[in-house]
Amino acid sequence: MFRTVEEFLQEWVMESEATLRLLHVLTDESLPQQVMENHFKLGELGWHLAHSIPVFAEQVGLETISLGDYRSTPTEAAVIADSYKQASDSFVQAMTSAWTDESLMDVRKVFGRESANASTLRFLIQHQAHHRGQMTVLMRQAGLVVPGTYGPSREEWAAMQAQG
Repeated sequence: MFRTVEEFLQEWVMESEATLRLLHVLTDESLPQQVMENHFKLGELGWHLAHSIPVFAEQVGLETISLGDYRSTPTEAAVIADSYKQASDSFVQAMTSAWTDESLMDVRKVFGRESANASTLRFLIQHQAHHRGQMTVLMRQAGLVVPGTYGPSREEWAAMQAQG
């Protein structure tokens, strides 16, 4: 559980940068990639991650930018990455201007259940990591090189080994 806003923000910056690294690898052509019919497409997952930031922010009482209609997934990878960055920046700004460390202990009804803000923020980070994992599978299926998240990717590891 986070004890200070700064503690959360340090982790959020790391996690959002990891998400952005993935989003910046996407191509317009890769966005329709899906594991099977009726499952998230790669672009839909990226758009879902961007859209989830304002949704979680609203759940904890923070006002951020709106990204418009959730169901209108952009067909351009750059739009998804830019929207994610804007949502993340807006979220950080809203939190730093509106919250104190004590705000983390405030309890709200979140997705139908009582939750302390700090717990909801932990869930946001886990949600991001979960969908990033899904994205990496689809990225490989689409022929994209996946960047490392919590360590080097297979390609990054091979390059490190080749250097000695």
